Amino acid sequence: MTNTAPPKRNNEGFLEDAWTWSPAVAENIASEDGLTLDENHWEIISFLRDFYKQHEISPPSNRLFVKAVKEAMGEEKGNSIYLMQLFPGTPAKTACRIAGLPRPTNCL
Repeated sequence: MTNTAPPKRNNEGFLEDAWTWSPAVAENIASEDGLTLDENHWEIISFLRDFYKQHEISPPSNRLFVKAVKEAMGEEKGNSIYLMQLFPGTPAKTACRIAGLPRPTNCL
């Protein structure tokens, strides 16, 4: 097992380089928030990583994050209550941080 340093993060905990992300990095960041990732979390994280690969940005706000999830996964998962239960606080910001993506531009 190699001893590699964790990827560099900014003062808000976002990765400096989204391409240094790995599932292990996600687990570490989530644990800092007291979260244990299950398949529902991973489904949203995978969605966000794909969104980033396609658009080269994070969903810019919570509202657009919810809308994008709804379009991709339907009403049940594309609603703010569901996403807030998975990613407490500001779901777009928390989920993007765990997914290794840049901070959404309009999230406080």
